[in-house]
Amino acid sequence: MKLKGKTVYNHADNQLYVRTNGDTIVIICSKESQQEQVIKRMTTRKCLLESYEEWDEGDDMKWILTFRVLDDYELKPNLN
Repeated sequence: MKLKGKTVYNHADNQLYVRTNGDTIVIICSKESQQEQVIKRMTTRKCLLESYEEWDEGDDMKWILTFRVLDDYELKPNLN
């Protein structure tokens, strides 16, 4: 599935909120336990965690993870 730019991928039954905008992907976790799995799956050679933010307090707390997709110019070469 290809993601479209400036699009919100959110449905009533989703456990995560996902939004793309150019070379960034924003994922909002509703549970603290979701963060580790999201970071593990999203972090690749071409996608890095750029920022982390805790939002709100108590039962309404959310965790906002922003990932940046690197272009060929930003990629670091594999060294032997």
